[in-house]
Amino acid sequence: MILVHHLNNSRSQRILWLLEELELTYDLRRYERDAVTNLAPPELAAVHPLGKSPVIELDGRRIAESGAIVEVLCQKHGRHLLPRSGSDDSITHTELMHFAEGSAMVPILLGLYTGRLGSAAAPLHPRIEQQLASHFEFMEQMLRPSGHFVLDDLSAVDVMMSFPAEIAIKQGRGALLPKLAAFVEAMHARPAWQRALERGGAYHLA
Repeated sequence: MILVHHLNNSRSQRILWLLEELELTYDLRRYERDAVTNLAPPELAAVHPLGKSPVIELDGRRIAESGAIVEVLCQKHGRHLLPRSGSDDSITHTELMHFAEGSAMVPILLGLYTGRLGSAAAPLHPRIEQQLASHFEFMEQMLRPSGHFVLDDLSAVDVMMSFPAEIAIKQGRGALLPKLAAFVEAMHARPAWQRALERGGAYHLA
């Protein structure tokens, strides 16, 4: 049995989506953000020292970090969501798996944190905006005519890239990023994504 420690309105949502795509049975333990601070509750610190989500329990051990969870689940249960090992697509897939939680999330988080500082962060805003635009445009360019990032059907990297893509569209950039907007719409229309939304509860990027 798989247990998911799920924080509302977090990157944990895409783990639920992946589990639904793989048609795996899992239990869900929900945690709610503080309504004022938007921070994860202290109970998550008992699950993982960083007090963050997602964390899953699989085969007797806990696994944190979205990318690691997606890779482990796909290696074990979803090889069809991974490119052929050693292929050029496999290299691109690895690049984008790391991009989704590395390069892409840096300006997103900087924008989130500095947004709470008001005018004090004004000198940083132009640089953050330039980086957001650059990273989102890169994502737009990487989408294939099929609407996917690497394969011409769903792959693990589509799951990982869904969160920064959702952020881009939530920020009102859809007109400038039509392929990315279509990607988000297509992912949200998938039956597995809809089932994950029902399991996980309200999600502000839906």
